[in-house]
Amino acid sequence: MAADTTNILIVGVGGQGTLLASRVLAQAAVDQGHDVKVSEIHGMAQRGGSVVSQVRYGPKVFSPIIKRGDADVIMAFEKLEAARYLPFLRKGGLMVINTDRIDPLPVMSGEVSYPERLEEKIAQVVPKTIKLDATGIAAGCGTSRAANIVLVGLVGRALGMPLDSLEESVRALVPEKVVAINIKALNAGWNYMDDALISMVRD
Repeated sequence: MAADTTNILIVGVGGQGTLLASRVLAQAAVDQGHDVKVSEIHGMAQRGGSVVSQVRYGPKVFSPIIKRGDADVIMAFEKLEAARYLPFLRKGGLMVINTDRIDPLPVMSGEVSYPERLEEKIAQVVPKTIKLDATGIAAGCGTSRAANIVLVGLVGRALGMPLDSLEESVRALVPEKVVAINIKALNAGWNYMDDALISMVRD
């Protein structure tokens, strides 16, 4: 990983808005003058399978692919996906986990049990772990579907992206009828980071 390249791995399941989140962050990075590469892996999204987006930005980025151990940030829309992609996080990287739970097909069928205390187990090995109920926060803003934008607000602030640039990206990429709700969700995620969290992330 080049020292001047920022790597964001966005993981979730179909229908959670991971692809929109990657595009908002990528557009904000472009607006700041960065070279940006984005890779999207849809998998079996229509059946609730994993969806992965990779955003890399910096002065010059040659590949859109983030290797294991190279992600500066993992933005996990669901806690099982956070555990699944943990090996991609670099040492000292930031893990952001939406505490939402979406059971995969083997759990729904009763074949296996959903792992317990995933957030706590991840936090034990990743000092920079932020856990939040992004889905609940988004519901308070008007729709739980804006959980992705809550996470964008938090991660964008953690990475030092200007709020106005993120807001412009949201306005450009979401339907006009839901812009106001998504801007509210973005600000809720941005403001979730108090001084203690900011200090933890930037140490």
